[in-house]
Amino acid sequence: MTLVIGTDEAGYGPNLGPLVVAASAWHIESSQDQAESTLENALSAASANATTTHHGSLWADSKLVYKNDRKSPDRLRALEHGVLSAMAMTTGAIPCDWESMAHATGIDCENPPAEWSLLTEFRLPFVIDASECLHHSSRITSILKNHKVSLSSLACHVVHPKDFNKQLSLGLNKSDILSKTTLTLAAKLHSLRTGSEPVLIWCDRHGGRKHYASVISQFFDCPLVTPIEETQKRSAYKMPSSQCQIEFCVGGEHRAPVALASMTAKYTRELCMKAFNAFWSTRSPGLSPTAGYPVDAKRWRHEAKDAIQAEGVVEDELWRRC
Repeated sequence: MTLVIGTDEAGYGPNLGPLVVAASAWHIESSQDQAESTLENALSAASANATTTHHGSLWADSKLVYKNDRKSPDRLRALEHGVLSAMAMTTGAIPCDWESMAHATGIDCENPPAEWSLLTEFRLPFVIDASECLHHSSRITSILKNHKVSLSSLACHVVHPKDFNKQLSLGLNKSDILSKTTLTLAAKLHSLRTGSEPVLIWCDRHGGRKHYASVISQFFDCPLVTPIEETQKRSAYKMPSSQCQIEFCVGGEHRAPVALASMTAKYTRELCMKAFNAFWSTRSPGLSPTAGYPVDAKRWRHEAKDAIQAEGVVEDELWRRC
């Protein structure tokens, strides 16, 4: 038995809205060396039964899944289908609202920004049919089980602008914050291991960072972290005392555990931005929504300045310093 963990983020580049990091955990009845091929075979069989819109794969890089027309009411369909199917596989139910989704993924809802008040009004799913998705997830679970593979858990962490800026003020840089959040989640899921089973942790590359040994040792109870490879495309390490291998790869989303984490992070951030835009549009009628990326974020901040001042929101609680 091997525990495989995949992690990824959404919202690393924007100035508005949160940075979201997600992780997925899988148990695979194969050795560490065989785990990836076993998982690929199982997911290939499952994908043949997947009724999704992104090239037949249930889980893929969120940037590819979500690239269609911004104005389309069905834009969330493939993203929502993959993420909520996975949540049903881990909990047995489709989350019906933000609170149940937050509970399923361990999102901390303490001291949220003002716009999160609207998140509690959202009913899920937005686009897909819940009963159809639940039936589909049950089928996929059975197929994976036949291949001795199971999706065990999803976890998610939301870093609000206020918390992001606070960490910058403490001396961390943007990449440090991403690595800290990612490895905190990975360590949390690492605790799901059964006995002394080996663990594989797959992460997408964190910005331009190539060296991770020192930051890994901060979050795992392992005094020795041994580099296997540190190149432009892949940084891999062994933690011998815990039978754990962790790697950070460019284009890591080609692996399903990372792709699912990518989609979960993106879906969560999209819900947060829906609430963000709804909140501010009621306070500034005619204000165009934003995805929060730098150029449009500056436009939005200029147009919303009177509403921001009226709400008494200080810049450090709204604008992420990157």
